[in-house]
Amino acid sequence: MDWYSIIKFLHVLSAILWVGGGFTLMVLAVRADRAGNIEGMLQAMRATGELGNRFFAPMSMLTLAFGLIMCGFWVGFSDLWILIGLAGYATNFCIGMFIFKPTADRMAGMIAKDGVTPAALAQGQRILNAARVDYSVMLVIIADMVLKPTLNDVTILGCMALVLTTGIALALGGTRRLVPSAA
Repeated sequence: MDWYSIIKFLHVLSAILWVGGGFTLMVLAVRADRAGNIEGMLQAMRATGELGNRFFAPMSMLTLAFGLIMCGFWVGFSDLWILIGLAGYATNFCIGMFIFKPTADRMAGMIAKDGVTPAALAQGQRILNAARVDYSVMLVIIADMVLKPTLNDVTILGCMALVLTTGIALALGGTRRLVPSAA
C-alpha cells in the first residue's frame, strides 16, 4: 500500500462520517417536522448542535486536509472536479458558520429563556431549510468526487446544477409552521 491510498482512505472515511452523520440527523429532523413531532425535531436539532463543534467540524476539516494533501502531492489543483469540490466545501463551510451555528445558538437561547415558542421553532425551520441546500451541495460534491467531470461533461454538470436548484427550491418551499402544544 502506498501513501496516496492511505490518505485517500482517510479522506473518504472522514467524509463518510461527516456527511453521513449529518445527513442522518437531518432526515430525523425532517421526518419529525413532517409528522408535527416538535420534541423529535428539537432532539435532532440538539444532537446536531452538540455534535457540530465536537464531531462534524473536525470531520469536515479532516476531509479538507486529506483532500488538500492528495491535491498537493499527487493530483494538483487545476482539474474542474477539484475546483467544484473546493467551491462546494467553501459553500458548506459558509452555511455552517453563518447560518447553522448562529441560528442554532439563537434557537437554544430562545428555548432556554422562554421555552419552546413559535419564534424558537421558526429558527429550527430556518436550520432545516438551510440543511436542504447544504445537503444538495454535499450530494453535488459526492457526485463530483466520484464522476470527476470536465467541461465536456455537460450532462453531469447539468445534473449537478439541477440537484442544487432542487435543494434551493425545497429550502424555499419547505417552510412549515410548527406550533408548540399547550400542555
